[in-house]
Amino acid sequence: MSETHDTYKLLRAFVDELHRGDVSGACTSPGSRSTPLVLTLAHDGRVPVTSHVDERSAGFFALGLAQASGRPAVLACTSGSAAGNYLPAVIEASEAGVPLLVLTTDRPPELREVGAGQTIDQVKVYGSFAKWFFEVGTHEATPARLRWIRQLACRALAEATSGRPGVVHLNFPLREPLILDEPLEGAPGDGGRPDGAPWTRVVAPRGTADPEPLTDWLREHSRHGVIVAGRGADGASAARLAEALAWPLLADPLSGARRGGAAVAHYDALLRDAAWSAGVAPECVLRVGDLPTSKPLRQWLAGLDVPQLALVPSGRWPDPDAALTDVLALDPSALGAIDEVWPVDAAWLGRWRDGDARAAEAIAATLGDLDEPGVARALATATPAGSAVVVAASMPIRDVETFWPVADPPRRALANRGANGIDGTISTAYGVAAARPDAPTFLLIGDVAFAHDLGGLLAGSRTGVVLTIVVVDNAGGGIFDFLPVGRSGDPAYAEHVLTPTNLEIERAAALYGARYEAVADGARLRALLSSPEGSGTTILHVRTQRAANVALHRAVWDAVSAALR
Repeated sequence: MSETHDTYKLLRAFVDELHRGDVSGACTSPGSRSTPLVLTLAHDGRVPVTSHVDERSAGFFALGLAQASGRPAVLACTSGSAAGNYLPAVIEASEAGVPLLVLTTDRPPELREVGAGQTIDQVKVYGSFAKWFFEVGTHEATPARLRWIRQLACRALAEATSGRPGVVHLNFPLREPLILDEPLEGAPGDGGRPDGAPWTRVVAPRGTADPEPLTDWLREHSRHGVIVAGRGADGASAARLAEALAWPLLADPLSGARRGGAAVAHYDALLRDAAWSAGVAPECVLRVGDLPTSKPLRQWLAGLDVPQLALVPSGRWPDPDAALTDVLALDPSALGAIDEVWPVDAAWLGRWRDGDARAAEAIAATLGDLDEPGVARALATATPAGSAVVVAASMPIRDVETFWPVADPPRRALANRGANGIDGTISTAYGVAAARPDAPTFLLIGDVAFAHDLGGLLAGSRTGVVLTIVVVDNAGGGIFDFLPVGRSGDPAYAEHVLTPTNLEIERAAALYGARYEAVADGARLRALLSSPEGSGTTILHVRTQRAANVALHRAVWDAVSAALR
């Protein structure tokens, strides 16, 4: 048998184990050196494979697949700079704890550092952003090597998902010829364990599931506590525990916990009032999942001199302000196993819920018909039940946290909050939509983030994924107007910080075959959100004014403070 035949046979065994390991899908992009790997993935037929023109978009599409499914996604590319274009998505996956398996193909060792084309140093090219790197090498397809490569696939998936999930990078040097001159014998699933079992079953529990240490802590601190829930929390369990304790639940929408009788939706506005926040200082804090985005909440937590316990199942240390007194390696799902009757003080929760109700009334009285907070709120209230909302960085994620109400069950909110960048947001949303084709998916994004991933729109026409994109266009990075640089009067501010794109979004929609509508009133937006199109990409374009948006947010904060008096 030829070396090319051996390569394809080994790769077929490797891809078979990816299928047995239940990956969420694979994303390929064009190239020559990757031909054996890409064709093996495409011909297997059991792993969902999507084709992408550029690797940056492919990387974020895979990120969305993995986020929405909770299962590893696979990336496969050719040699050279193609691997470098995965880096922003690799960084996001690493920081956010999203499992990705990055498969780069490479020139064999004899073609490295001798001037061969499309050849760079790909060994550990992602540095510390990859949990694990392995140079696969070139081998004959002996029975021993076939067993080894099957185990390698199992190990790679286990490394990507165990502990804190993240990125595994495997580099495959491949020699020419890259095309088989005759088909492989047998079928894709031949040669593996019977009954579809993986070659090597790796048990890697995500922390302990024993809730007793937490139960002991709660018995000691069962009065006047607060639960803070962020992305990664078990939302339903956190909500049930908060109700049982009669503790206010301050839940980021990304946590899925903004539900139930203890949830407090408007903590960002409430905690901006110094007198009110000082009057509701708790005796302890239980944190579950990542810290929410809200700066007032983070500052309030940092200033509390009370016991604070965080559940950290995977070695993550969500404590930039060094405020934690206790860290417990306990999976958030273990909260659901706590079954105890607690002594409660209904008045304690009542103070928070009363403040939340006052804030909600003040906000409703202050907002207009079609402003940025109202757009964010509409994505929680007007979209169909079961919808997912992907939220871009900067103002969209902050408005979602501030203005989304309590709901049972809440809309599913997803965002790239590992590195908090605007990279690849459109591509991520398509990946989320592809992972959940039976329910609507929406994207809330600003004009700068939209322009940053404009090429990501190509995935919509090429894959047929259904997505509704709401673009809030305030002619630049509106979040910077809230910062000191926005008030500095620096003549370079507009060009170099605000960076208005002047992009004609309707032309971008036409270029990529998307439906487009400029939305001019809130009723129309809510109607479009409540009955989304059933095919393709729809772009809803909402124009706002930055100065008016800053004034509105400040008016909301003032109105909430007045209501609390």
